[in-house]
Amino acid sequence: MASIRLIRGRIKSAKNISQITKAMEMVAASKMKKAQENALQGKPYADKIYEATRELAGRTSRKAHPLLSSGNSIGKRLVIIVSTNKGLCGGLNTNLFRMLVDWFPQSVPTEYITLGKKGTNFVVKTGRFLCADFSEKYPFEINVPAVISLVVSGFTAGTYREVYIAYNSFENALKQIPVKKVLLPITMEETLPTPSKSSQPEFVMEPDIDEILEYLLPHYLENQLRTATHEGEASEHSARMIAMKNATDAAVDLMEDLTLMFNKARQEKITYEIADIVTARLAVEE
Repeated sequence: MASIRLIRGRIKSAKNISQITKAMEMVAASKMKKAQENALQGKPYADKIYEATRELAGRTSRKAHPLLSSGNSIGKRLVIIVSTNKGLCGGLNTNLFRMLVDWFPQSVPTEYITLGKKGTNFVVKTGRFLCADFSEKYPFEINVPAVISLVVSGFTAGTYREVYIAYNSFENALKQIPVKKVLLPITMEETLPTPSKSSQPEFVMEPDIDEILEYLLPHYLENQLRTATHEGEASEHSARMIAMKNATDAAVDLMEDLTLMFNKARQEKITYEIADIVTARLAVEE
């Protein structure tokens, strides 16, 4: 009897879990749709401003603007980590943190800015230096101007020689890839493939390139970080939807196995009771 009660209780627990994970899956799916639209719609603009900035940067002197300089050779390295505030999204954050350990060894002086409590916990627990945390305000794109202001002031002052963004790139609902991107300094080596110069049209720009870059570069930096937050948000909801679906399927499979065990145990109990009745009747007849 105790065994049957125990199995019945486990079936009830598995059913409750499946209902919770199914609800979380549906919530994540609804949020993923909007986040996915933001990530995919912003990519073409981000790619174009990426190309335009590097194209214009190649037509002016590297000393014309402090953000085009190579940075202070003795400065530190700054890494902006875009993670999540909540868990239950599979190995999304774990995969990113595993790559961070390989990308940024602790032997090189490095400071971190985090967008996401999971990233903050990773930085603190691994003994890395946390410069600032912008995890409280969500969505994270709200914090983009403040983060870029901190980055620009540190880079122009010579505190940082390199600035990176590390986040999960959204490929599709089933695939999210940890990536790192150089935010500063802006180098021509990262320019995307373009047609040959002979096939490129000549443009007349007003005012001059230096004045255009003065307004374009801060906007470019904000756009790159904002795109990273959009892709990170889409990756989070996609990964959580898949994780909750897998959890629901596992709970349903467990319920089926427990139901089979319950039926066997109940059948066994009924068989024993019938055997006891038959034995007792035979004893009375004798």
